[in-house]
Amino acid sequence: MTNRPKDIGTRAETAVVRAARVHGFPGADRLTLTGAKDRGDVSLCPGVIVEVKGGERARTASDRQIEAWLVETERERVNAGADVAFLVTQRAGFGPERAALWWAHLRLVDLDAAREHDTEHALVGATTIRLHLADALFILRCNGYGDRPEVAA
Repeated sequence: MTNRPKDIGTRAETAVVRAARVHGFPGADRLTLTGAKDRGDVSLCPGVIVEVKGGERARTASDRQIEAWLVETERERVNAGADVAFLVTQRAGFGPERAALWWAHLRLVDLDAAREHDTEHALVGATTIRLHLADALFILRCNGYGDRPEVAA
């Protein structure tokens, strides 16, 4: 007998791993389940984890649900000992083959942690932003995670 929610999660996590590998994170992989001390769903590289939500619940998630998932994501970041963690939700009309265009949700403090610490220009931590997964991956690459992006001469 199949476990439908688990299958939905596995498909979504696999789609995020594939997108991450194409976008500069060749070592991206799904994380094994660890029970009460969950460390997220995907490791992009040392120091960065991702919580992934797929299926109808993710495509129709309310702001309140996103906030609850972000709290879960932060707990998993701590459990993993990661520098950065963010949430990815599947978008309506964007199947697994277009996961690079799914939503990445993160707090500005997480974005701030991804760049060199600069107390003079520290970002306001409580604000949540939403951007395409590909854009979040690019920002991380620009800040030393994954493969460095090529710079046009």
